[in-house]
Amino acid sequence: MAVVVDEQDDLFYTQAALDAHCPGAGRIVVHPTTASGHPAALAHDVLYALGKRLAPGPHSPDVWMDSVDAAWRAAAAWAQATAVRHVLVSRVHLLTPRRIDQLLAWRLATGVQLTLLWQGKECKLPPVLGRVERRLRGRDSFEALLAEPGPIPARPSFPPGEPLACRPGVTAGAGVSRRSSAGPERGPASAGRGRPAADCGGVAAHLGHVMPAIAVGGQSSAVVSALAHPLAAGALSVLAFTRVGLGSLRWTRDLDITGDVSAIKVHGVAHRSCVVYVVPDWARPLLAAARAHHRLASGPLQGSVFAPVMRCEARHLRAHAGRHPCLGLSLPVAALLP
Repeated sequence: MAVVVDEQDDLFYTQAALDAHCPGAGRIVVHPTTASGHPAALAHDVLYALGKRLAPGPHSPDVWMDSVDAAWRAAAAWAQATAVRHVLVSRVHLLTPRRIDQLLAWRLATGVQLTLLWQGKECKLPPVLGRVERRLRGRDSFEALLAEPGPIPARPSFPPGEPLACRPGVTAGAGVSRRSSAGPERGPASAGRGRPAADCGGVAAHLGHVMPAIAVGGQSSAVVSALAHPLAAGALSVLAFTRVGLGSLRWTRDLDITGDVSAIKVHGVAHRSCVVYVVPDWARPLLAAARAHHRLASGPLQGSVFAPVMRCEARHLRAHAGRHPCLGLSLPVAALLP
């Protein structure tokens, strides 16, 4: 972590920070909304710098992001999934001690390099920042900092890789049938006759046959990618490129997504017919963020990744889908019923 001291509030530092903003290269610049008294305002500013947008309005489907913990966990998940390495924050001298503490806790959760622009008197640095060993002054020092390559990402990124169908032993275009041969069974996650969730293996055991992703238009993928909450973005991306029913998301577990987020296993009703799909490049960071969010919440491998957005009849997901007709998704309440 570094603190850049700019007692004269030189416009040079703000302009240099603006020019350094490049999410694709792992560097973002956060401009705090210091006039906002909202407890989660700084987390929202971080999400905005990450390219995410909160739905407006008092009845917004993102209303749950008003929670401080929810907003910061979402910001941490996006930072991990997109391999953000360097974060610059301007106007830190206007932040409250509480928001500075939130920012430092987020840094620990993500492992990013954090550069804080203190545009005020150095003698007014709070104790927590006064202990930072790397303290810079002067234009040359700041330019040298920006020229550094930055740390290795704390988490892997998910660039376009080799198509899954090109891997040895993988055949595209065939689904993975998971019909139970043991007759009627009922488990904690089954609905009627079929295989219990505990007996339905993860995606790694069923990569022999995969289904190709359904093509999604650029406008639709951009809309989903801009959603602020990683669970909403990840869930809607799966619905968009598989066209499965909403109820299928109830059983999606951590172990149903490959380590490189190139394939996902989608479960059928009572696990009688589950299918593995190729994850398109545009959706990989979204599912990576959803999985990171699940792990940040200490979710188990066997736990449902999308469980938080499936509550209350999945009203958050249905509200987002309703705001964007271009997605072509129909999410009736009946899709959640056994």
